[in-house]
Amino acid sequence: MTDDILKIYSNFDGRLREKLCDKFTADGVEQKLRSLDREISRYVSSDWPIWSNSADFASFLDLVDQLTTAVREWSTVIGDKSVSGLLGRAEELLQQAMSRLQDELRTLVERGGESYVLTKSDSVYPPAGFSDDEYDEMLEEDDFIPVAQPVTNYNIIIDALPAGTIGELNEIAKRMVAAGYVKECSHAYSTGRWEFLDESFYRLGLQKLSTDEIHRMQWNQMADEIEKWIKAINVAVRILFPSERRLCDRVFKGLSSAADLSFMEVCRDSTIQLLDFADAVAIGSRAPDKLFKVLDVYEAMRDLIPEFQQVFSDKYCIPFANDAIAIWKKLGETVKGIFMELENCIRRDPAKEIVDGGGLHPITRYVMNYLRVACKTPQTLEQIFDESVGFRKGSNQVISSPDSVAMQLTWILELLESNLEAKSKVYKDPALCSIFMMNNGRYILQKVKDNELGTFLGEDWIRKHTAKVRLYHVNYQRSSWTKVLSILRADDISLSPTEAFSRYTEKLKKFNSEFEKTCQTQLSWVASDDQTREELRVSISGALCPAYRNFISRFQNVVDSGKHADRYIRYSVDEIEFRIRELFQGGRTLLRR
Repeated sequence: MTDDILKIYSNFDGRLREKLCDKFTADGVEQKLRSLDREISRYVSSDWPIWSNSADFASFLDLVDQLTTAVREWSTVIGDKSVSGLLGRAEELLQQAMSRLQDELRTLVERGGESYVLTKSDSVYPPAGFSDDEYDEMLEEDDFIPVAQPVTNYNIIIDALPAGTIGELNEIAKRMVAAGYVKECSHAYSTGRWEFLDESFYRLGLQKLSTDEIHRMQWNQMADEIEKWIKAINVAVRILFPSERRLCDRVFKGLSSAADLSFMEVCRDSTIQLLDFADAVAIGSRAPDKLFKVLDVYEAMRDLIPEFQQVFSDKYCIPFANDAIAIWKKLGETVKGIFMELENCIRRDPAKEIVDGGGLHPITRYVMNYLRVACKTPQTLEQIFDESVGFRKGSNQVISSPDSVAMQLTWILELLESNLEAKSKVYKDPALCSIFMMNNGRYILQKVKDNELGTFLGEDWIRKHTAKVRLYHVNYQRSSWTKVLSILRADDISLSPTEAFSRYTEKLKKFNSEFEKTCQTQLSWVASDDQTREELRVSISGALCPAYRNFISRFQNVVDSGKHADRYIRYSVDEIEFRIRELFQGGRTLLRR
């Protein structure tokens, strides 16, 4: 206690400093230094691990404590030239001792990690088609790579080092930190633990890839890498990193700053590898077919943000959490960009590329199935398209609004409809134009109803587009069958029997010609589904057959009480219905006009 008081006040009072100089005489300091040098050098130069003998280990640590204390005390009288020279030798000896402790720490970490061996049932599994015996032989091969089992329970902490080893590491760490060798201590520790994480990633199938290598991949290969990455980042952030955090806190117990620095160094390369992959996906191609895998990466990052913020919360690691959040948001912007590219694809689809018979166009099928699948993750889309998205403070609850998603989907469908309308104008027959729009409009409605896409668009949108499809149907009938029906109108009231007969026979010929021509034309037209086909046939029959029946009845009354009418009538009412039921049997061959 007296010595401590003297050290403090020696900085303020020259007389007290003189008392310290009297205490630390050159002869006394040199004698102490020689003793420490002799004992410490014996351990520093030894060829065996000091920690392997508990007595030697305790003795060496005690000598290090003495040397550290001596250097600190002698530093207070550095003004004494005789002591100052000896202090340099003491610091050099301390550096040698720290270097040996650094080696001891690194060896303990490496050998301690080797003692943590998972059994085969826990760590690897036989590939399909291999027996246990065959698999055991494979494990013995030098070039065999064990495959990690799929992880379903992330509530796991790995005790990667034995408790005894952790205690020994803590004793070493305390000495190195006390001597001012924090960085060297953290580096020695992190080297061994980094190798453990590196091997863990290797077992999870995750490759070290540059951004250029990722972008040059074929999409199928890229999709496989994304699947591996999703598994790896979940294992890393939920199991490996928390386990390393816990281990650092135990190894550096009572040394919080050193624990934080060491944890950062242990996880830095692995974290950068994971985040760089996600970033490469975010800045990669925005082709529409990439959407669903990009969404997978986005959702993986989103789900892990709370874990990132929890495990990387100290001053050294918080940049990792911030980078994770930034990349997560960048992935959201990528998804928005992909939807914009979908819009461009719709705009660029050639207007002159149409489907024979007015059937379902490939662009309609592609866009609707695309949106239908995309909307199976409604919360994700809400997050991405809502500018105010974020995590509510104090919870993992996501703040979002569906309005912007509905606007995006509505805009895409408006572009699709505009594109289809441009395509429909290529058809020379107005009736076929209406059939084309009705087929594609009906398909759009079918894909919207009873799923998340319909939920986003709302009942009002569905009602309006149902009315549009009905209007296409009405326009088809008007442009296609109005001329045929107009022939059957009664306009013989003021005519004589002879004039009426002549008028009816003329109308019959005209009707037969127009009906035959219309049926022949529409025989190859397409109805996109059975329900549409049946509705078209029923509506045509409902309008035409009663009018034709009335016309034939009037004609029979004019022609000699109907006795010779059959010789002028080509079709019975049943035959008219039969011909109508033959309509819309066409295929869907793509034409370029």
